[in-house]
Amino acid sequence: MNVGVCKVRFQIPANQSLKGKRRVIASMAQRIRNRFGVAIAEVADNDSWQMATLGIACVSGSVRHADEVLDNVIAYIERSREDVVVLDVEQETISGF
Repeated sequence: MNVGVCKVRFQIPANQSLKGKRRVIASMAQRIRNRFGVAIAEVADNDSWQMATLGIACVSGSVRHADEVLDNVIAYIERSREDVVVLDVEQETISGF
């Protein structure tokens, strides 16, 4: 079993409130869950209304597949949300459970 984990930190420059940020995060997280079948949650920057950090996890039988899924999620975030600027991505695959 292999677990791919990813942390994506991004900015929402046009956002003006925590309510607006939560709307963006909830919409993005639901679309990513539905499209890629991964676990996703906001893991940091909870009180900042223009910054967000999402944690994403994928379980797979193959390291290559786990990496591919996470790469596709990151690409999806970058191309599908014009109101979001990706600042940092950390990705790792843990294998051998």
